Amino acid sequence: MNDIMVVAKGMLAGLAISAPVGPVNMLCVSRTITKGRAAGIVSGLGAGAADTIYGAIAGLSISFVIAFLVREEFWIRLAGGILLVGIGLWYYFRKPRSLREERKRDSGHSAFVTAFLLNLTNPTVVLSFLAILTALGLQRHKAWAQDLALVLGIFLGAMLWWTALVAISGHFRDRFSSRGMLWMNRVAGIAIGGFGVATLILAAARRH
Repeated sequence: MNDIMVVAKGMLAGLAISAPVGPVNMLCVSRTITKGRAAGIVSGLGAGAADTIYGAIAGLSISFVIAFLVREEFWIRLAGGILLVGIGLWYYFRKPRSLREERKRDSGHSAFVTAFLLNLTNPTVVLSFLAILTALGLQRHKAWAQDLALVLGIFLGAMLWWTALVAISGHFRDRFSSRGMLWMNRVAGIAIGGFGVATLILAAARRH
């Protein structure tokens, strides 16, 4: 299998992992509408970086890291669930500001870190990557160039999704009034908080 084919299959894997609706998708949409496309892309970069790390772990078959993530799944999910609930509450009770004020308050660092941490708190992503990479015939490659090609493909596939999501969200950005922003915050808060509660339930079920 040549390097170009490995990159292409890596992109499919990255796209498949990033596309399902989840809290980071809601966060990216909300950031794009309130703060602009640049903030949405930065959030996508954070999420894509986390997905790439998990994809690299799965693609390179780093068994001791995979074993650690599976063993400590409860605590990682617990931390992630609490973080999601906290962010959900913050969004729900957040008072809407004008788009100009939101741009002035924009923090690229915060957007990146939040999305990065949210994606890292779902250790089962690495297991999903293992299943997808196996289905695509991407077992462990001995050539380091193909390992790099795989990781690059995963990142490109993830960013393809986040860029498309930001482009679609940004298209509707100017149509939101202050009242629309209020409801956007509430919907995002309920969705993100709901994902957090679900994560805590899964953590408790895993514990028992």
